[in-house]
Amino acid sequence: MNKALKTIVITVVIIGVAAAAFIYGRYGHDWKKGTDQEPVPNEQTDGDQAKDNGDRKDNGENGADEPGDATDGTGGETGNGGDGSPIDGIDKELLYDENGIIKPEYAEKIIREISDKVILALRAKDAQAISDFVHPVKGLRFTPYTSVDLKQDPVFSAEEIKNFFNDNKKYMWGYYDGIGDEILITPAEYYDVFVYSNDFVNAEKIGYNEVFSYGNAVENQFEAYPGSIIVEYYFSGFDPKYEGMDWQSLRLVFEEYEGGWKLSGIIHNQWTI
Repeated sequence: MNKALKTIVITVVIIGVAAAAFIYGRYGHDWKKGTDQEPVPNEQTDGDQAKDNGDRKDNGENGADEPGDATDGTGGETGNGGDGSPIDGIDKELLYDENGIIKPEYAEKIIREISDKVILALRAKDAQAISDFVHPVKGLRFTPYTSVDLKQDPVFSAEEIKNFFNDNKKYMWGYYDGIGDEILITPAEYYDVFVYSNDFVNAEKIGYNEVFSYGNAVENQFEAYPGSIIVEYYFSGFDPKYEGMDWQSLRLVFEEYEGGWKLSGIIHNQWTI
């Protein structure tokens, strides 16, 4: 190889090596750096996700409403209120019918436990127990036949009820149906004819703000006792030969008082002429 050619080859090799070194130095280092740093964003992402998960966990524990909070809030609206009345647990928009009378299904829910106790006390002639249920302001009114007379029907206070069966005084309770004579008898005598005249504890039907029995007398119980709950213990009849005309019922009237329900009326009902 002549000297000139040798010089050209050496020059080309030197230039090639220099170019390769330049390229590696310019781009190879950046590639290696990028390769070395590539896991870093992934590590940072994992860290951020862990932090986010932690934040969400805190929010779930501390930021969200606890189940107890929801229950407490609901309890204030639909649970028993501060006055303890069962009526507080019922939506007021659903409570009354179009006539402003508490619907039977709600009336039963509200009063059944109390009325069961009262009817048992009446059967047992437990004057003390009965007096505990009597309305402390209005007392207890006795109506012998369906139609309530707010002026004439006798009213006994809770204290007077305690002596009901031992009271020998004769009271005017109204007028006998058909003959018109005064019902002038003692409380114990009245009880036998116009209160517990049959075993109403075992009544054929029990209605809560329902009317099972109709005679010729005016039905005015809900007008006489607005907003009340009236429980009717009803027998459709006893002797087949009377074809149901010997039906009887007893109605217990309860009115709300200071968050509870008190007995304010006893209405006896039977066929009237």
